[in-house]
Amino acid sequence: MSLLIIGSVAFDAIETPFGKTGKIVGGAASFISLASSLLNPKNGLVAVVGEDFDMEFIAELNRRGVDTQGLQIKQGEKSFFWSGKYHLDMNSRDTLVTELNVLGDFDPIIPDDWKEPDFVMLGNLSPQVQLTTLNRLTQKPKLVVMDTMNFWMDIAMPELKEVIAKVDVLTINDEEARQLSGEYALKKAARAIHAMGPHTVIIKKGEHGALLFQHEEVFFCPALPLEEVFDPTGAGDTFAGGFVGYLASVGRTDFEAMKTAIVYGSCLASFAVEKFGTESLAAVSPEAMQARLAEFKRLIAVEA
Repeated sequence: MSLLIIGSVAFDAIETPFGKTGKIVGGAASFISLASSLLNPKNGLVAVVGEDFDMEFIAELNRRGVDTQGLQIKQGEKSFFWSGKYHLDMNSRDTLVTELNVLGDFDPIIPDDWKEPDFVMLGNLSPQVQLTTLNRLTQKPKLVVMDTMNFWMDIAMPELKEVIAKVDVLTINDEEARQLSGEYALKKAARAIHAMGPHTVIIKKGEHGALLFQHEEVFFCPALPLEEVFDPTGAGDTFAGGFVGYLASVGRTDFEAMKTAIVYGSCLASFAVEKFGTESLAAVSPEAMQARLAEFKRLIAVEA
């Protein structure tokens, strides 16, 4: 089924205790598109970049079957750029540089071919852009998944809640869930977020896995223990891309399908963190993905 992806395609510069980079490809939609293209054959991208962006990466998305006619390339302008430094625990980080550039006045133009998608993934962007995207669709999608972050909770909570009321699935980390809901216990936080609109809430806990809540139904998926983690920047976006990509590939939105989807998301996120930027995820083969899924099966299988 068709999956419309909206989010940032950008440059990052990353420093961790294990190394640092210059400008490399990053952005929520970059990771989401790479992950979803491993699972679902029909994906469309809506984003914006400047003339300085790496066009080879766009060509790679095209080779993977991602339709990029919704990608705006602004001549004479620069792409969004973010630079950050991770602490030793690899969970906390400091933002060093944020340059909005073309993202500062991004107006999401949805191609006619993509105004009636079956599934929609709203990557982390301003709530106004996310809302504009939904309002420009001419048919209600089968499922809308949304990602956001504490930055928007700090500066645009009313607009954020307006978008949240219109989506089916919200994916955020545990700190953000507590801030959004005002509840410390995650089960209570999920219940409070359900009341805002989404029937499904995914709370990511980094290296400690993810929780899937659908009212009284709860499912937990661990993260795969890894020997080396170089860059966690795109892990959450990759997780979301794997999750919604799997659902679009099977055309289902029931809780059992979501349980499987969360495992696919965690599986692909485990690849993303093994190298800086999109390098590791871009190199994943279907065979490597299946082998790692088997590792997940062994990790969580139990006979009681």
